[in-house]
Amino acid sequence: MRPLVLSLLLAVPLSAGTIDVRVQDAHGAAVKDAVVYAVPEGRALPLAKRTAVMDQKNRMFIPHVLVIQTGTSVRFPNSDDIRHHVYSFSPAKPFQLPLYKGTPASPVLFDKPGVVTLGCNIHDQMNAFIIVVDTPYFDRTGGDGHVALRDIEPGRYVVHVWYPDMRDEPRPGNVTISGSERADLSFVIHAHGHP
Repeated sequence: MRPLVLSLLLAVPLSAGTIDVRVQDAHGAAVKDAVVYAVPEGRALPLAKRTAVMDQKNRMFIPHVLVIQTGTSVRFPNSDDIRHHVYSFSPAKPFQLPLYKGTPASPVLFDKPGVVTLGCNIHDQMNAFIIVVDTPYFDRTGGDGHVALRDIEPGRYVVHVWYPDMRDEPRPGNVTISGSERADLSFVIHAHGHP
């Protein structure tokens, strides 16, 4: 038992940093649910072996934006009392879950990075996004447009931002973490229909 405990302790970085990111629109307003992810330079990362959930409630996907690491399986429970038909035609993961209630027996494995747009063949207003990234360092901004990526191991990182309504991806940020310091970045998103 003791060697297992030691190996778990050694897996935690001795000095991990934090990347603080603020995302705002062209008018300076906070952008909620922007996906922020930091990709380490010069090293490959193992695929995730995790499971995430994209629920369906009140004829909506919950959450509207889900960010996961490549290799994650996603369950699609239907918490409504009506049937849904979930699909994606996105190149990163085309799939269909024909009309169902409850939870399908098998989760869907997302094994390639990219943006996966979801819909329901029965309810046109239902849409959502799964953002699949090749890094474990990711999160979504809160209502204040901020997010903190924690436990960042020392090294160089390229930080990206994605948002459903953005016209173009903002220029990525470059950060070097050498210990337990904090790095601050900010991004401005230009959304469709806005200057």
